[in-house]
Amino acid sequence: MKNLFSIAILFTVFLANAQDKKEPLKPQIVEVSCGECQFGMKGKSCDLAVRIDGKSYFVDGTKIDGHGDAHAKDGFCETIRKAEVTGTIVNDRFKAVTFKLLPAKK
Repeated sequence: MKNLFSIAILFTVFLANAQDKKEPLKPQIVEVSCGECQFGMKGKSCDLAVRIDGKSYFVDGTKIDGHGDAHAKDGFCETIRKAEVTGTIVNDRFKAVTFKLLPAKK
């Protein structure tokens, strides 16, 4: 009985170690703004977008109004800002895991 229990535990340990290890997402600095107003993307309203390697993607996981007034002098519809983000591109959209707007340059 002890041998059977030991084999079961050993088998469980092997299964746990055999699972794929996901590599942690690395933060990157990207341009962020209103996709329609600043990046020339087609859309129905003002929506947050990021530009990565020259290509623009609408963002899921955070909204344009979650970062201040989009139509203010320093808002996303008026200027392009920088943000530190982590996430992945899925179906031509950026799925944000973290989104930290960096201070505007003066």
